Amino acid sequence: MASSLAPLVLIILRRQESYGYQIIQELRDKSGGQLTVAEGTLYPVLKKMEAKGWIEGVWKKADSGRERRYYKLTSKGTQELEQQYSQLNFVNQLINSLWNLPLSTSSNL
Repeated sequence: MASSLAPLVLIILRRQESYGYQIIQELRDKSGGQLTVAEGTLYPVLKKMEAKGWIEGVWKKADSGRERRYYKLTSKGTQELEQQYSQLNFVNQLINSLWNLPLSTSSNL
């Protein structure tokens, strides 16, 4: 699960900077509630992505006065997103191609 979160988070941050809970909510909303990510799953992913230089986190005061760590995509993160997006598209096309192959009626096993 954690490895598949990275490209999703990069895509979200491509549009705008965001904080952890906001990312979790967007993933839940965009998946129609099918993808529920716990904070304990997301924050280690964010930390690893930040260590790799894909994202940058900055503490900011929210309108509520509460401090939140906002993350934004870096240029290195944009390059990584493009690479992962290309790989995911390739895998998706391969899966579709394999899925659509006719089923074998003979049992050559």
